[in-house]
Amino acid sequence: MSQAEFAVNFFVALFALIDPIGNVPLFAAATGGVKWRERAWIALYLSLFVLGFLTFFYFTGLSLLEFFGISLPAFKIAGGVILFLMGLEMARDDFSAKFSGDDGDGETGVGMAFVRKRFERMIVPFAMPLLIGPGAISSVIIYADKAKAFGLAGAAVGLGVIGAVSLATLLSFLATPILTRILGRIGLTVVVRVLGLILCALAIQFVLAGLADSTSGFIRSTVAHPY
Repeated sequence: MSQAEFAVNFFVALFALIDPIGNVPLFAAATGGVKWRERAWIALYLSLFVLGFLTFFYFTGLSLLEFFGISLPAFKIAGGVILFLMGLEMARDDFSAKFSGDDGDGETGVGMAFVRKRFERMIVPFAMPLLIGPGAISSVIIYADKAKAFGLAGAAVGLGVIGAVSLATLLSFLATPILTRILGRIGLTVVVRVLGLILCALAIQFVLAGLADSTSGFIRSTVAHPY
């Protein structure tokens, strides 16, 4: 796997998990009644939260596994199962329906104090576990291990991917009114389900890689690591 392939695979996996476009209607509901300027600041805070949290696990996740005595193959299998369940939910159901009623408490206001207060209320469950769940954390740790093959450049590429996904999240939330009008409810549902299908396939690949790394000859190497 080249650095370019690593970056693309990592970006697709993380983008599918965080699903900023699919979360646009949820963000719109969670910031109902908020003026555009305050909504933009909330979007920025959420994006910085995604960047900081995932960067932390990207650089410390492998050490945490070592501390708890968890092998990487075991973590790949566990992460793959979690990703598959999430992807299946996204592909089969209206993933955003259960959050559509979360329209806040009707509170309106302006200024940074209001922005911080609304952001604090959105950390759970919007930022975690909706944006950053076990699947996203698992993927970051798994790809951090893959980045070791590229040395310092791999670490930089991985950090760049996390930054790119965080930027995509910010832009998606800033474009909430535009995306909602262009895609409509049906279009947003299609995006969520396609990303869910991609996520299921990535999850199966993680499980195959974990089984191949923990057994001898059980999974062909070309299947576990096709690229």
